[in-house]
Amino acid sequence: MPPRESYDWLRAHAVETAYIGSALALLHWDQSTKMPAAGHAHRAAQVASLTGLLHARRTDPRVGEALAKARAELLRDDPHSELAANVREWQRAYDRAVRIPADLAVATARAAALGETAWQRARPGSDWRSFLPYLEEIVRLRREEAEAVGYAGEPYDALLDEYEPGETAAGLEPVLAGLRRELVPLLDRILGAPRRPDRTLLSRHVPLEAQRALCREAAAAIGFDFEAGRLDSTAHPFSTRIGPGDVRITTRYNEHAFDEALFGAIHEAGHALYSQGIPGAHFGTPCGVSVSLGVHESQSRLWENMVARSRGFWRHFLPRAAGHVAALEGVALDDLVLAVNAVRPSLIRTEADEVTYNLHVLLRFGLELALLRGQLQPRDLPGAWDEAMRSLLGLTPPELADGVMQDVHWAAGLVGYFPTYTLGNLYAAQLFEAAGRELGGGAQGLDERFAAGEFASLLEWLRAKVHVHGSRYAPRELMRRATGAELDHGAFMRYLTAKYEALYGL
Repeated sequence: MPPRESYDWLRAHAVETAYIGSALALLHWDQSTKMPAAGHAHRAAQVASLTGLLHARRTDPRVGEALAKARAELLRDDPHSELAANVREWQRAYDRAVRIPADLAVATARAAALGETAWQRARPGSDWRSFLPYLEEIVRLRREEAEAVGYAGEPYDALLDEYEPGETAAGLEPVLAGLRRELVPLLDRILGAPRRPDRTLLSRHVPLEAQRALCREAAAAIGFDFEAGRLDSTAHPFSTRIGPGDVRITTRYNEHAFDEALFGAIHEAGHALYSQGIPGAHFGTPCGVSVSLGVHESQSRLWENMVARSRGFWRHFLPRAAGHVAALEGVALDDLVLAVNAVRPSLIRTEADEVTYNLHVLLRFGLELALLRGQLQPRDLPGAWDEAMRSLLGLTPPELADGVMQDVHWAAGLVGYFPTYTLGNLYAAQLFEAAGRELGGGAQGLDERFAAGEFASLLEWLRAKVHVHGSRYAPRELMRRATGAELDHGAFMRYLTAKYEALYGL
């Protein structure tokens, strides 16, 4: 086939493959939200079967042949054109897929489905003994995958690259180390401040129906399109894009901590805004999917923290929230803003404040590196976790459910995923700083927009700078084009320092 015909064949093949992936995403959503407990074994078999089909399509020799023909001609053009970007990313995905044996891909998918179910069953009772065999199998398979894929530096790089293309442990370690050096002194200053937030404002009883209404209104306010999505409840909040016009988010409700559900919903809505902003016409191609989990996380963290925890947001939203939550009637604006930004070392990552959150990620990054390097075995994770928690946050989990068993990621096979959370924070700060500069007025200008209930201009800016490009650019290149800066922790620390000095009177 001529180059253009080869490209057209690749595109059609990729779209059909994406339909299978879309069905798989729907099965995962159903497993986490609606599926009866007795259906888990059958679901694991379904997931494994579809994963086998996906792997066969992704490693089809005809894909390699078509890529060779298309690449020779199309990559002579602008390397960031739609055609060139698609061919480049198809090639990258094909090269990875053909290195992974089909039986390994299927076994990993099955282990992840069973592992997630085992985690859901074992976590409430901190039943490490029953969960450990599933985790050991997942870690074994992921180590095997790293060796199959190959790496220039170390095994961890092969897994990290799946979530954050082009990143390596060696590239991340100095950025994260610099962040830790500046975070700890800021945390110490805040903890030593005389001003203390009243967290009891957030622990008042709020019925679940009121929380659901509050979460829907907040998600809609920042731009989530409920005609193209839905909000449900689950054990661990997540967002998933089933396909164009169908993006789903979940949150977790607690009658005595309404902020958990609210900020969980806004966080996932931030992910969903990215997914809803990717042009549906590119479905099935690299230009029709998000570029990385770090960039994806930048969207959720930006909307959750930089927007929804801002004073401007609550100037606008507090009267509306009080209409759903009687416990908020008569609460002073400044007291609530301080409460939702309270800094305190905590056990649970998803409930951590902005200052301590990345210390949770650093903990997991260190453990993942040790697991992949063979310096740590899964059976030894509880002790290693508790030691790292004491070192970084000065806390010891009373139960494994609040410690090593708190996250679903390892149970679901997502080893190498955690650094993307901190990358998201760093990218979010750089984007927020650039948006303030280009939209006018800096952070204060954005805050005034939020106070007026005006979130559309920020969303439109993010759509133009990030969402519409899909995977046209590599993550760091996309951020460089959007912000004019290289990745570092400077913007994030400027944001944290200014915000918390003002909140705590430092």
